[in-house]
Amino acid sequence: MKVSVFGGSNPQPGSEPYQQAYQLGKLLGSAGLTVLTGGYMGTMEAVSKGASETGTHVIGVTCQEIENWRPIGPNEWVAEEWRCETLRERLYTLVDHCDAAIALPGGVGTLLEICQTWNQLAIHALEPKPVILIGSQWHRVMESFFTQLGEYIRMEHREYLVFAPNPSGALEILDKFFNLTAA
Repeated sequence: MKVSVFGGSNPQPGSEPYQQAYQLGKLLGSAGLTVLTGGYMGTMEAVSKGASETGTHVIGVTCQEIENWRPIGPNEWVAEEWRCETLRERLYTLVDHCDAAIALPGGVGTLLEICQTWNQLAIHALEPKPVILIGSQWHRVMESFFTQLGEYIRMEHREYLVFAPNPSGALEILDKFFNLTAA
């Protein structure tokens, strides 16, 4: 089973967001889940490192457009690189090839990944899968969105998003959805 993890590129080693992403990677890897990330730095690196240290398979989905903009290669914990030409292709690869998606705190790119996954679920372009948003930040953002623009967001579409306070809460949600402990 593959889990795509979305998150910001800013967190540095030793910071609390980096440690949270590292912990998530460890938990996913310990559960025997293959991890997909954007493959670069920040939370992508931390999740990749944590997952790799458990011996699980880590896939980094990278793209030429990002590397043209910011000269960087995949982080050292990526075991397999799925190379894309464009950011759009990279986004769809992360969304289309996972059984579940988890978002850590992040910026515009992370929001795009959440919204793309959510929208494809809403129009039934994807099989049902959990989209787990970690942290009170995402919960507040989405609650504001629902409050301000609620008439545009069907109740059944809201239910595709699940909120977890931390990485262990996200793993509990995955376990309920996929019955991981029975595997």
